[in-house]
Amino acid sequence: MSSQPKNIIIIGPAYPLKGGIANFNEVLCRSLNEEGHQCEIISFSMQYPSFLYPGSTQFAENETAPNDIKITTLINSIQPFSWLKAASKIRELKPDYIIIRFWIPLMGPCLGSIARLVKRGTSGIKVIAIADNIIPHEKRPFDKPLTNWFINSCDAFLVMSKSVRNDLLAFDKTKPVVLQPHPVYNIFGAVATREQSVKELKLDPSFDYVLFFGLIRKYKGLDLLIDAFVKASQTNPNLRLLIAGEFYDDREAYMNQIRQAGIEDKVIIHGNYIPKEQVRFYFGASSLVVQPYRDATQSGVTQIAYHFGVPMIVTNVGGLPEIVPNGIAGYVTDVDSGSIASAITDFFQNKREDSLRQGVAQTAKTFSWTAMVKALDDLYRSLGKK
Repeated sequence: MSSQPKNIIIIGPAYPLKGGIANFNEVLCRSLNEEGHQCEIISFSMQYPSFLYPGSTQFAENETAPNDIKITTLINSIQPFSWLKAASKIRELKPDYIIIRFWIPLMGPCLGSIARLVKRGTSGIKVIAIADNIIPHEKRPFDKPLTNWFINSCDAFLVMSKSVRNDLLAFDKTKPVVLQPHPVYNIFGAVATREQSVKELKLDPSFDYVLFFGLIRKYKGLDLLIDAFVKASQTNPNLRLLIAGEFYDDREAYMNQIRQAGIEDKVIIHGNYIPKEQVRFYFGASSLVVQPYRDATQSGVTQIAYHFGVPMIVTNVGGLPEIVPNGIAGYVTDVDSGSIASAITDFFQNKREDSLRQGVAQTAKTFSWTAMVKALDDLYRSLGKK
């Protein structure tokens, strides 16, 4: 338990919104409360306008609301009146500090304005940003001024990879920054056996499954994995590629790639958002998780794999090599299909699964939510508030 409990507000997505950042915020809120703080979340009533959202829905359909944390949906990201309302609500709650999740410049005006409005007319409320990204994976005009607007509203920053820290220092070298890796997720249930998992997903238990999990966007390199899988499966006909995640990119382009390679019978696609209670079966069925990203900072998928004890292949981009030690918890490859294919082949031909699973289990112990809470506590104290 924290020796000095604080009143803390997290500003960012949470249930009924879906996705990794919402999941993270809910676990962080719960962890802060468990460490003796009083924490709640102020979330979005409208996160993205529908014309800017590439998925089918922004909401976690068929999932139940968490009953052990308080979530208030109040913020409309494009409606300034709601920013005033949110700031007023936060001032009424009199937090010692607020934590704002920042992941995309588009949110800069909204979140930066709320931070300024909270501080206006109050004394002592500090703003700590948890920055998932500073430079976005998919760049757009006006990214820099929107990001600057947000950064200038904050007192301190927590980042989860060296690459994000370096990006942040290009904007501001004066404010405190602490690096604390993304913790292991603990919200997806117990590890499911392989037998249970393949039965639940209606998969043939005689094959070895390589998993691509999560939202499908160009920068995540699924096309590289498909090419790599073609090469690896030529020498190992027992391989199957399991793709599980919602397409935020042109699905037909990937389908054409699969058809042209003649591997339709070797690829299983569950191209929808995977509910929390189903996640464990995808990892339980799989021998190996591949993140063939062209660009990355850190990844929640990595921490899900750690939770379920599954070895990984990650590319040498962003913070991924910091989180997956090469040869211990998996492989770090170049960003090309040949390098990825070689890692897949080595894993199965040389029977690396048992040793790498042991490495995954040991490495996972270093990524705790208690450490994340302590990093935030220490960062807050560094701002001079006792």
